[in-house]
Amino acid sequence: MAQWSANINVMLKAIRPAGRAMMRDFKEVDKLQVSKKGPNDFAKRADQRAEEMLQEALFEARPNYGFVGAGGRETKGDDPTRRWIVTPLDGFENFIHGLPHWSISVCLEYKGEIVASIILSPVLEELFLAEKGSGTWLNEQRVRVSGRTGLDQMIFATDLPGSTRGVLATQIKDLARVAPSAGGIRGLGAVGLDMAYTSAGRFDGYWNRGLKYYEMAAGTLLITEAGGLVEGITLHENAMESGTIIAANGEGHAKFAKLVRDN
Repeated sequence: MAQWSANINVMLKAIRPAGRAMMRDFKEVDKLQVSKKGPNDFAKRADQRAEEMLQEALFEARPNYGFVGAGGRETKGDDPTRRWIVTPLDGFENFIHGLPHWSISVCLEYKGEIVASIILSPVLEELFLAEKGSGTWLNEQRVRVSGRTGLDQMIFATDLPGSTRGVLATQIKDLARVAPSAGGIRGLGAVGLDMAYTSAGRFDGYWNRGLKYYEMAAGTLLITEAGGLVEGITLHENAMESGTIIAANGEGHAKFAKLVRDN
């Protein structure tokens, strides 16, 4: 296990209690399924409580850092070079339907670069962690991206968004290009957790469109520190700036990217 920085320890101290609180709320969701609004409103309150817990813990330890919460809401800090980026509930729809694929993420940005990331899956008790220069870890075991290079052996993950994201038609065209060559495609509905799975080699690659920078911030560092490549869908485009992403292992990335980009 690597020796983590003081900031990583701050992040761990913040995310674990938030994860326990979200897990307690998740166990109550099934009781609300008979109501149309019940699970949705309940999850929104749980999301808000988790964000408040995270913000309080992070501000207590680092009162001068900035903070970006759910929906990109930002609180400026006295230190303009550092800010926390938090997603208290990634996989909201999964959560309200009682599906276990959701997570909490916290990452630290320094001078525009993500330097530390944690994604916690409370249901499975899996904690993905990366710090710049120290690799990617899953529950104290170092992980790396998949070593598969044959497209027919590779499983790719993406998301099929609702019409409000405005990219559904394009994503369907992507699927038509990727699916015939791929070993499989999965859409599990949690951006950060899908990226964490890619960093650990569970998925061989990941692509998506119409994302916000805070949705993929934590996962980007997990993948690169695990030996993967992260790019925007348009060649030479920065994923965090474009809101599009192609991520895969080094050898398979070019083949995968060509499929997604081949219009």
